[in-house]
Amino acid sequence: MKNGKFKDFMYSLGSFSAGILGQTVSTVAIYFYVDIMKVPASRISLVMLFYGIWNAINDPLFGQISDTTVTRWGRRIPYIAIFTVPMCVAFALLWMPPYPPGAEQSLFWWYFIMIFLFDSFFTIVVLNWTALFPEMYPGLEERARVSALRQILGIIGTIFGVALPFVIVEKLSWKFMGILFGIMGLVTMYASLLGSKERPELAREDSLPFKEALKQTFINKSFLTYVIPAMLVQYTFVALLAVVPFYAQYVLEATELQTTLFLGVLFVMAIPFSLVWSKIISKIGAKQSFIYASAAYSVCLLPFLVAQNYIHGIITALFLSFGLAGLLVLLDVLIADVIDEDEVHTGFRREGMYFGVNGFMIRLGISLNAIVMGWVLNISGYDAYLTVQPDSAIWGMRLLMTVVPIAAMVLSLAIFRHYPLEGEYLDRVKAQLNEIRKKQAEERGDSSASPSTLDS
Repeated sequence: MKNGKFKDFMYSLGSFSAGILGQTVSTVAIYFYVDIMKVPASRISLVMLFYGIWNAINDPLFGQISDTTVTRWGRRIPYIAIFTVPMCVAFALLWMPPYPPGAEQSLFWWYFIMIFLFDSFFTIVVLNWTALFPEMYPGLEERARVSALRQILGIIGTIFGVALPFVIVEKLSWKFMGILFGIMGLVTMYASLLGSKERPELAREDSLPFKEALKQTFINKSFLTYVIPAMLVQYTFVALLAVVPFYAQYVLEATELQTTLFLGVLFVMAIPFSLVWSKIISKIGAKQSFIYASAAYSVCLLPFLVAQNYIHGIITALFLSFGLAGLLVLLDVLIADVIDEDEVHTGFRREGMYFGVNGFMIRLGISLNAIVMGWVLNISGYDAYLTVQPDSAIWGMRLLMTVVPIAAMVLSLAIFRHYPLEGEYLDRVKAQLNEIRKKQAEERGDSSASPSTLDS
């Protein structure tokens, strides 16, 4: 493996760490505390309410802190190096409460403290790791290539987080699972530092104040026409993951193993398709690729409306994974262009703030899914105590798999068509950024250094 590709792979391992830790908590933590540790669901809901409020604050706040940090070791890497250990320790402790099942008050506070500690450390580490991406890879071709690699490793981490916890617990224990996954997350995130590099000239002691930084972010047309579509796309991802267990069981009459295989086909096939999309993006550009991927994704949702059996569902999932892979690869490529444009306009490199606000918007999508899914299941007559659901509930699940996410994608495309970073305008932004890099090199007295080619 060539040195450049080795560093790309090592940097991208952070995506595996984020996938296995984040997805395990998202998928299993509430089940563990409610069903295994016997904490009332109402108390866990109260934790999640405060958790949602904290998330609205911490993403942009930690992003701003990162953007304004100046050290001899860089702006981002010190946070990754320092906070990865407490992140993984908090993750492991989440699965080993020192109280027996039924100790409601003690378990409530243990969960409250551990989930807040884990999420805070996770946000700091993953936000800073992600913020390195636009800085390290300025050109479209390399952004597409490395984004595809990141998504592949992230998908593998996600599969670990979704499929393996119950297998490990059945053979061993929750404590062992927490320690094992914590170690895996620790090793892969630290390994990512072997491929990470910062550009010291991008750090600025003078920076935009927090209020002004937020203002500049939210008045940026390119960001607004990206972040709202991105939130809607992420909403459809979360919605599909949430409704598939219902749809597979009641509509397709699938077993638990078949449901796992269904999700496996959807995500595993996205791995080779991610490599295909990296080539497509390099040839036709990010905006046009996003439109094509969205169209393919939306069209391939339609067969779920009329699928009659498990085989129909598997075939549809296979085709759906093509558009899904494209969208996964493109989201970070697009926001990287937004960050480039912002530097040209403001003079500051603000990946932290942009990824922070983007993370907050993704969480809004998660909350939106909980509201929409609960409402549709309720009005359609779904009854958790029935082994066979009424026809109205079956149709509700079909709508959640098709009409609802397609409507979100249509709205996403209606907004995204106004995204301005394409063609000649994007070429001008890249040219201006090249000039900025050239001046920075001259100011450092590095006359032999040439600025990176920021191809469009």
